[in-house]
Amino acid sequence: MRRHTDEWGDEQVERDASAAYAEAEAKGVDYETSGVWFFIKRSGKRIAVAIGGGFLVLAGVAMLVLPGPGWLTIFAGLALLATEFVWAERLLKTAKEKAMQAKDAAFGKKEARAAKKEAKRAAKEARRQAREEPDAEDAGTPQ
Repeated sequence: MRRHTDEWGDEQVERDASAAYAEAEAKGVDYETSGVWFFIKRSGKRIAVAIGGGFLVLAGVAMLVLPGPGWLTIFAGLALLATEFVWAERLLKTAKEKAMQAKDAAFGKKEARAAKKEAKRAAKEARRQAREEPDAEDAGTPQ
C-alpha cells in the first residue's frame, strides 16, 4: 500500500501551501485578480478561437439571407472552431460527409445524362455505318 509521501507516476506530492501563501501576501499578490489573469493568459488562444470562429459562423448564417458566401463562411468558422473544440470537429466532419453526398448526387445525375447522350451518339453512329455498309460492298464487287 502506498503512503502519502510516496511519489507514483506523475502525481504530485502533497505540500503545505501556507508558507507560499504567506510569502505571496507579503509581496502584495492578490489571488482573486491574479487567478483571473492567469486563466486569461493560459486560455487566451482558446478564447480568441471561440470568439473568431463564433463570429464567422454567425456572419455566415447572416449571409444565408444577405448577399455573400454564407456556406463558405460557416464552414470556415467551423474549421477555426475545430482547431480547439472536439464538438466543432465532429460537426465539421458530418458537414463534409453531407457535402460529399450532395456532390455525388448532383454529379451522378450529370454522369447519367452524359451516358445517355453517349448511348444516343453511339446508336446514331451505328445507324450511319449500317447505311454505308451496302455502299462499301457494292463498290468492292465488279458489275
